[in-house]
Amino acid sequence: MPGKAIIIGAGPAGLTAAYELLTRAGIQPIVLEKSEDMGGLSKTVVYKGNRIDIGGHRFFSKSDRVMKWWLSMMPLENGAGQAAIRYHGMQTHVAANGAGSMADPEKTESIMLLRDRTSRIYFLRKLFEYPISLSKDTLVKLGLPRTFRIGMSYMKSAMFPLKKEETLEQFLINRFGKELYRTFFESYTEKVWGVPCSRIDAAWGAQRIKGLSLSKTLLHAAKKILTPARKGDIAQKETETSLIEKFLYPKLGPGQMWQEAARKVTELGGAIRTSQRVDGVVTENNRVRAIRVTDTKTGKTELLEGDYFFSTMPVKELIRGMEPQPPANVRDVAGGLIYRDFITVGLLVSRLKVKENGRNGQKLIRDNWIYVQEPDVMVGRLQIFNNWSPYMVADPNTVWLGLEYFCNESDKLWCTSDEGLMKLGREELHRIGIIDDADVLDGTVIRMEKTYPAYFGAYNRFDEIREYVDRFENLFLLGRNGMHRYNNQDHSMLTAMVAVDNILAGETGKANLWDINTEQEYHEEAKN
Repeated sequence: MPGKAIIIGAGPAGLTAAYELLTRAGIQPIVLEKSEDMGGLSKTVVYKGNRIDIGGHRFFSKSDRVMKWWLSMMPLENGAGQAAIRYHGMQTHVAANGAGSMADPEKTESIMLLRDRTSRIYFLRKLFEYPISLSKDTLVKLGLPRTFRIGMSYMKSAMFPLKKEETLEQFLINRFGKELYRTFFESYTEKVWGVPCSRIDAAWGAQRIKGLSLSKTLLHAAKKILTPARKGDIAQKETETSLIEKFLYPKLGPGQMWQEAARKVTELGGAIRTSQRVDGVVTENNRVRAIRVTDTKTGKTELLEGDYFFSTMPVKELIRGMEPQPPANVRDVAGGLIYRDFITVGLLVSRLKVKENGRNGQKLIRDNWIYVQEPDVMVGRLQIFNNWSPYMVADPNTVWLGLEYFCNESDKLWCTSDEGLMKLGREELHRIGIIDDADVLDGTVIRMEKTYPAYFGAYNRFDEIREYVDRFENLFLLGRNGMHRYNNQDHSMLTAMVAVDNILAGETGKANLWDINTEQEYHEEAKN
């Protein structure tokens, strides 16, 4: 069984694969990372002591296996005012709400905090609960005419649903009604993808919000009133992921988890090489023989041979680099795959203008992030990093924001200067009443390529790629870009875990990797 594995990418999937190979199979991994960072899309960027979580990463999973893996890497915080966390027979402790002591942060750096989850929608210059609940507050803010239209529209969809869901628009209308879809979903979703929801495959909805609907949201709200959750309980196994109310979070942001994982991989004898660009994948007789790689700092190129190969690089780039070339149809599909790119504008402000339910004197609203549904601005989502972890902001008397913009590399927005993007961000938040422009203290910009694999373009022919790559018995495609699927980090990790399961079992089929899906009791766990 022992051998050598070449792993492309040091994100959640790649580092999980490396650790699992070392600890369970005795296989030595070499991890090739294009950048100099650990964590991929889950890395943490530090700017003048302020930390940016790119996209916001809740550490919550319905997979016991993933939850235990995270906690084995980073223990929960201990401190005054402890509340027990009950997680499927695992009894441990964490400071209430994960607040902890700010006095001596260096003593217990590698820890997880327990956080309360709050996300809302900003629409009509007002904050609405997300997922939408038809509470008195929501009804008052919407007004009677719009509320009536929402109710009638939902009843129509519930009684006469669209029989064939081919597009994301149809998927959402079936679950929320046309009026609620247009009110709270359409603008934000089209900001993310840059195309109308009528052009996005319904598979996106099945991947991300399969179990969510207005009826489930209302039932969840009623259940909270009738049977309140036990204090500190993070299992939430019967709760749709979009409705979970608590999650774990590394003290210094998500990248801390993957820096810790990388440290353990190297301690166990694995190799992690940064600034490595993969130029080719050499195949022979339905097996991968080697990876052609260039060190971007030295320019040195080499051929790395191995027994097993794991790829988290974008499928488009993988197919383009395969030697010999794949069939023309596979190359055509790969060439037609589309990605959305991502810009975070970090703004440090002295205060927020928007208040909690209109109350004055409160410095900070409670949201982790806010979906910006307002159609007159380009910003799609707003992170409030103070509320992810108090250690994400250098000065607790300031507010550290992440404004999220979605675009393509060819867009004017992507090519705008950092100064121009920061100017745009502060102007937009000022326009919609979230900040005063004069309260902005500092800012920075981060660009991330290929953040979101798109469910349009050539996506409807992706099975042709899958059929081709699955024939290579020692090649495993993992993670979000590796599989061109909008996975969360826990699903990306599970693909790595199950790939190692297959190696240990001598299983060459890949169907169970592709079966790992969102919003369900994950397949490999359901079998237990």
